[in-house]
Amino acid sequence: MSDNLVIIPTYNEKENIEKIIRYVFQMPMSFDILIIEDNSPDGTADIVKRLMQEFPDRLFIEERKGKLGLGTAYIHGFKWALARHYQYVFEMDADFSHNPDDLIKLHDACAKGADLSVGSRYITGVNVVNWPMGRVLMSYYASAYVRFITRMKTRDTTAGFVCYTRKVLETIDLDKVKFIGYAFQIEMKYTAWKLGFNVKEVPIIFTDRAEGTSKMSKGIFKEAIFGVINLRWRGMIGKIKAKKS
Repeated sequence: MSDNLVIIPTYNEKENIEKIIRYVFQMPMSFDILIIEDNSPDGTADIVKRLMQEFPDRLFIEERKGKLGLGTAYIHGFKWALARHYQYVFEMDADFSHNPDDLIKLHDACAKGADLSVGSRYITGVNVVNWPMGRVLMSYYASAYVRFITRMKTRDTTAGFVCYTRKVLETIDLDKVKFIGYAFQIEMKYTAWKLGFNVKEVPIIFTDRAEGTSKMSKGIFKEAIFGVINLRWRGMIGKIKAKKS
């Protein structure tokens, strides 16, 4: 078994899931995959279970009763990984907006000293393909807003293509992570930074999905915008602490 685990949350990803799994498994570096499946009505889980017969001990699935939020999906996956031997734990989308080849770059950044590596759209300009300009500007300025409020140096604070070392996930009290949408991505980075971990951005090119339906909503952005102020306040009053052993 690999030391690397890629966590992929899914809801209605039948067009993409088999392709992304096969792509990751043919890469020169070994990765296991954990699918967190939120009861997709389109049969995503059935595709994964069929592939599990072809890739025993490399492909796993955890099924949940419904759409419970991106943050809770990753927290579920983190706890699953920590109960096993994995040293590097990755977040990645199922829709190829994150290029699986970049998993190796994220791994190498952590292997060379980073505690948390972030696949960054904004560390070398704006590297986004197939997004309408309005969404590009919203995402870019949302990250700028987060940096202004939190004082973090990370340029792509909402990025969802991430590698965590085991010690980061063991140190963060996962039961106290509050946000469930894309604000979850900000909260995890901010918490790691406040706890003194080294966050390294790795440049990537983000390409919007070609197949399937986006899960983005106005509510997700609202949570991120207003949640950041609460996050900064918790950091200022010392509410962000390492998990008690």
